[in-house]
Amino acid sequence: MNWRVRHLGRRDYRPVWEAMQAFTAERGPKTPDALWVVEHEPVFTLGRNADRSHLLAPGEIPVVPIDRGGQVTYHGPGQVVVYPLIDLRRRGLGVRETVHRLERAVVELLADHGVAAAPRADAPGVYVDGAKIAALGLRVRRGCSYHGLALNVAMDLEPFARINPCGHAGMAVCQLAELVPGVEPGAVAEALVARLAAVLEE
Repeated sequence: MNWRVRHLGRRDYRPVWEAMQAFTAERGPKTPDALWVVEHEPVFTLGRNADRSHLLAPGEIPVVPIDRGGQVTYHGPGQVVVYPLIDLRRRGLGVRETVHRLERAVVELLADHGVAAAPRADAPGVYVDGAKIAALGLRVRRGCSYHGLALNVAMDLEPFARINPCGHAGMAVCQLAELVPGVEPGAVAEALVARLAAVLEE
């Protein structure tokens, strides 16, 4: 199947979220699935049932309540965010299987860089030696997914200390640049898109 890949550059969070909602609401049975690639300006996002007590000290960083599952996370420059906008029914994919495939794409990408990583059964995402390197959260409406995953590549990790990442107090967070010096978010984004397209076509 064809994928429409959109590279959105660096954007504020809310307009991209609203565009995902509109795309999902307006798509039809033949609308091609899409992968949107973006870096966001600094923002904390809160899932539908998030406990605000996990937002410890946001300071000047905006807080945006949104419609995905999960708790609180941070997005900022140097983090590669990919939103897979998928007609799950057309592809015969359930939510759990989709999450597994998204996680596997990240694990395979990191392995290409010589980094051993794995998902966790109790906390969606991908981890390196217990530290979270990628967060994941989806929303499904009318059988179609939006939101997606965020991979820490070369960013300021300080804002993660202002929250309990994904609702886990004291959770360690890491990024690829600490493990593979000199890695560039743009190159990682291209490689991640290729991995995602491959695993979602299986």
